[in-house]
Parts: sequence; C-alpha cells; structure tokens
Amino acid sequence: MPVTKPVVALTPLWVVAGLAMGPAVALGLARFAYALLLPPMRADLGWSFADAGMMNTANAAGYLVGALVAAPFGKRLGDKRVFAVSLLSTALAVGASGLTATFSVLLALRLAAGFTGALAFVSGAGLTSAAAVGGSKSRAPTLLGLYFAGAGIGVTASALAVPPLLGMVGWRGGWLVLGALALAATLFGALVLRHAPEPSYASAGSARGGWSPRFMACKLLAYGLFGAGYIAYATFIIAYLRSNEGFSGPGITRFWSIFGLASVAAVFVWGPILGHLKGGWGTAATLGGVMIGAAVPLLWSAPAGAYLSAILFGGCFLAVIAAVTSFARRAAEPHAWTAAIAALTIAFGVGQCIGPVLSGALADGPNGLQAGLWLSVGILAIAVVVAALQPEPAVQL
Repeated sequence: MPVTKPVVALTPLWVVAGLAMGPAVALGLARFAYALLLPPMRADLGWSFADAGMMNTANAAGYLVGALVAAPFGKRLGDKRVFAVSLLSTALAVGASGLTATFSVLLALRLAAGFTGALAFVSGAGLTSAAAVGGSKSRAPTLLGLYFAGAGIGVTASALAVPPLLGMVGWRGGWLVLGALALAATLFGALVLRHAPEPSYASAGSARGGWSPRFMACKLLAYGLFGAGYIAYATFIIAYLRSNEGFSGPGITRFWSIFGLASVAAVFVWGPILGHLKGGWGTAATLGGVMIGAAVPLLWSAPAGAYLSAILFGGCFLAVIAAVTSFARRAAEPHAWTAAIAALTIAFGVGQCIGPVLSGALADGPNGLQAGLWLSVGILAIAVVVAALQPEPAVQL
C-alpha cells in the first residue's frame, strides 16, 4: 500500500493576528509612537535633538541585549511564556514613562521597553514561523507579513488615540494612553497562545548549528544598515513635518494613520511577491521602497509629498522584516529558526543603536532635521545594494 504523507493542520489566521500584538507593542507603541510625543517632550523638557535621539538609542540598546538572549530564553523557558511575560513588561514600561520627567529615569524605561520588546518580538516571530508551516508557497511570507504588520496596527492605534488628546493630557498622558493600549494588546496576545504551536529546538546532545552566519552575511549586514537607516525617519519625521512643513495636530493624525494603515494593507500585496523572489531580491525590493519613501518628503515639500511618503515608507518597512525572516526560514533548519531570527534582530539592533545618535547630532547642526533624514536615505541606499548580493541557499533546509 502507498504511504500517505501526514496532513499538517494549518494554524488559523486569527492566532497569528494575536501573535502580531508582539510587534504592535514592541514596535508600534513602545518605539514608533515616541515620534508623536517627541515634539511636546522637547518643548517641555528643553531637549536637543541629540537628547531626543539618545532616548531611541537607549530603546535600541535594550532591544539589542534582548535579541542576544531571546533564543536561550525561549529554549529554556518556552517561547510562549517568554512572549507573554515580556509583552506585559513592555506595556508596563511604556505606561510608566508618563509618570516621570527625569531624563535618566526615562532613559532607563526606554532601555527596559527595548529589552522586553525584543524578547516579545523574537519569541513571537519564532511562534509565527512554526505557525506558518504547511500550505502554499506564499503562506509563510503572508503569515509573517501579517505578524509584522502588528507594528502598523500599533502605529494606527497611537495615531488615532494620542494626537487628539495631547492638548488636554500632555505628553505624560500620551504615555499613559499608550500604556493602556499596550495592555489591551497584551491581553489579546496572551489569549491566542494556547492555540499556537511551540517552535522546535535542537536537543541538548545534537550538533550546534542549523544555519550559517557566513552564508547569510549580506542579509545580516543589509538588515543592520536598515536598522540604522529607518530609525532616523521613524524618530524625527513628525518633528520635521511640524517644524519644516507646518503640520498641525490633524495633519499629524492623518499622516501617522496613513503610515500605519499602509503597513497593514501591504501584507496582502507583498506576501505573494516575496514568495517568488529569491536570494536577497525580496529584501532589496522592499528596502528600495523604504528608501524612496524616506526621500520623498525631502524632495517634495508639500502635504501630498508627506502623505505619499507615509504610503511608501509605511507600505514597505515592515515588508523588509517579513522578507528577511522569510529568507531565514529557507536558509535555516526548523530548530534554528528562532536562533537565526535572533541573530538578524541583533544586527538590526546594532544599526538602531547607531542611527538615532548620528541623525540626532546632524539634526542639531546648521542644516537641521533635513541632514539627519538625508543620512537615513543614504544608509538605506547602501542597504539595497548589499541585500541584492545575498544568494539563495542551494538546498532549502
């Protein structure tokens, strides 16, 4: 009798939507929403742009340390437990940022939110990679895109909730609102965990490996450059639109909402495309869109230019993460997926530590915020070239 291949039960989409609360909190609320609060915080606390950039550098430094320990934590404690606890911790750190005006304490809270946010992000990506097993060729990129689109959901929620309230509650109240949103997202994320498959890890006695950092060198470098390049835009674009383009509260709400919605909608566009692009071309294509999106508001000084920038940048920057993670799934054995994703996140975190400091220092110079944003465009252009050099694995692991 012929041997029938066992049918793999596909994880429902709503489970991945719940896991997407990881990037919604870690990225959308804990990191990107800081851009909405930066202008009133600078005005109230007398910060320079370098000071403001240091806040996101602290967040990125915590993120880097979290990425370094995410895979060992997941192996020892289980990705589900790490995901739930770190998500809750990130939400609490975000809300606590509204309870102090002391620079060092705010810095520590940004550091803590970055650390726990990375644990939630990496463990959630590992859970989503396991959930994406089976189905068509485009299923994995689409589900990973849905997971990372959680950041866009967080951005959209912050855009709708924070700017309209800033005049009444100030930046402190803004952090409290973000904390409340993060707690709600944490609850949803925790509820789906019982239905999510746990990623596999190599046994203690098995050989170390399952993926090759040397083979993925171009991918790692391109992802690090992406981390350095995109963060300048994410940190300072709102301040630029307010000071250089005269955007008011309603305009900022529209811009940030378009940004978030574009990143969510792009999941359904990029998923099938990434399923067919080999090697580094998926990453190069998405990085190219991010680069163009970052350049548009500098070349076209008009509200329409800003909104086009939100569509292009928002519609591509999360797709970069999906493209990189999708490649990692093809280049690594299943037991090494979380480790490979963690290594990529480390490279990303190193870039994020460098980007805000450099762009903030340039923004304090004679050319203002434009100089810092042009730095972002230049770094992203280099990342496109490096990503295109990444070959496809000869054998799909």
